[in-house]
Amino acid sequence: MADNVYDAIVIGSGISGGWAAKELTEKGLKTIMLERGRNVEHVKDYPAATKHPWDFPHRGGRTQQMIEDYPVLSRDYPLNEKNLDFWVNEKDSPYVEVKRFDWYRGYHVGGRSLTWGRQSYRHSDLDFEANLKDGHGVDWPIRYKDIAPWYSYAERWAGISGNKDGLDVLPDGDFLPPMDMNVVEKDLAARIKSHYNGKRHFIMGRVANLSAPHHGRMNCQYQSQCWLGCNFGAYFSTQSSTLPPAVATGNLTLRPFSIVTRILYDKDTQRAKGVEILDAETNQTYEYFADVVFVCASAFNSTWILMNSATDVWEGGLGSSSGELGHNAMDHHFRCGARGTVEGYEDKYYYGRRPTGLYIPRFRNVGDDKRDYVRGFGYQGSASRGRWSGEIAEMSIGGEWKDALCEPGAWSVGFTAFGEILPYHENRIYLDKNVKDKWGLPVLAMDMEIKENELKMRKDMMEDCKEMLEVAGVKDVSTYDNGYGFGQGIHEMGTARMGRDPKTSVLNAHNQVWDAPNVFVTDGACMTSASCVNPSLTYMALTARAVDFAVSELKKGNL
Repeated sequence: MADNVYDAIVIGSGISGGWAAKELTEKGLKTIMLERGRNVEHVKDYPAATKHPWDFPHRGGRTQQMIEDYPVLSRDYPLNEKNLDFWVNEKDSPYVEVKRFDWYRGYHVGGRSLTWGRQSYRHSDLDFEANLKDGHGVDWPIRYKDIAPWYSYAERWAGISGNKDGLDVLPDGDFLPPMDMNVVEKDLAARIKSHYNGKRHFIMGRVANLSAPHHGRMNCQYQSQCWLGCNFGAYFSTQSSTLPPAVATGNLTLRPFSIVTRILYDKDTQRAKGVEILDAETNQTYEYFADVVFVCASAFNSTWILMNSATDVWEGGLGSSSGELGHNAMDHHFRCGARGTVEGYEDKYYYGRRPTGLYIPRFRNVGDDKRDYVRGFGYQGSASRGRWSGEIAEMSIGGEWKDALCEPGAWSVGFTAFGEILPYHENRIYLDKNVKDKWGLPVLAMDMEIKENELKMRKDMMEDCKEMLEVAGVKDVSTYDNGYGFGQGIHEMGTARMGRDPKTSVLNAHNQVWDAPNVFVTDGACMTSASCVNPSLTYMALTARAVDFAVSELKKGNL
């Protein structure tokens, strides 16, 4: 085998790319995984994971220079000195905001699998049937029964801790033992279940943090520093979970600093024959060839690659024959909810810094409930005790004040809602060839916004939360809306959607590009609708399913 010829190419090394590499190599395919950024080795390259706040020059905060260098990242919480290397250099890799879009990216081996929130939920048939029933977007080409076995497959390897709650709207999975609610959360959950006759629930958040040792990885230590990298391998990442078995097969070649500029398309066979890359360090161009290509570069970057490929055949790029490539961009809108204080329980506390909280599954537009908008939302939150704070001016010195500093403060509880954004055709990305990045490549332009449906939903996202907390006995409940900028959910989806018809979609039911059946797209770009739950578990399941199909088709000679 020549140095540049493989059985399979995987573009990207994040959640989807890592899964693709694991599955392809374990099925015997010589595979090269191309990552546009630097290598990050497990444990060795997590320099901040064992540091204390006082070990950082600015106690882990941000400086004015950082704000100047990272104007997008500074719009929200991600900008800090602890894990700055896990975020993209915005000057090297700019983009155009036709409308505001907050793009928080990680260009390195592992991608955002090192920094994701790890909430892991299945979509249900309520989600897979939504487009068909309410007429937005196009119908998903699969249903829950098609992906359910692959959810189980992904959960069993990744290690998802959670409880079997028996809810149709949020299907149960193959879980490790759930993490525990604290005493206040247990009481609130019981009151909610009783008041709403089992139609609303506070459940334990399902999370990709291990509650027990699993596949050679250590269980979570409750340090709550996951986004610095975990030396215990206690949360799912490419480095801890999918890369080791891929490497162990002897079938994987990992090439960092490899920017895939286009997929090489053969007009005669109507197949991809490989990819072209630009070495990010030397600016040299190379070509790699394979029978199958998995595009897992993160939703919008995957679409960028398609748009920049086969432009001599399709002006809009590979997969653009339907007119849908780049369209139907989605995220989850959030940053609103309610909070309050809980009286009593002064003699109770909890252990450690748990890596998950409570989840309130969707209840709007479910069953007989009908609102003046479509789709719905869920909540993530928790109850906790804060530090004692000297809010009383007169009590800021003396022995009693010093004693108080050693005591925890009052209990409080709060929830943030995450709502579904519809797949609007006009919410899109496209190549802006007038603006170039550090390597002279055209950048993406972002043109998307939430609309009336989401704005109506946000009112319920706040008021429903307030109602539930008050019903549960929480005091001084107030709502909040901190505003939402498209992209802040860091759940980019769509732009190369799956569908049943090549005239209205980019991919088929097996994530194949209609225009090139040996090209598979299995990251967020493939999503046909967004649901209101975190999407990464679905990417894992779709990727494993697509690889199984691809290898079967290869053996049959169909690719």
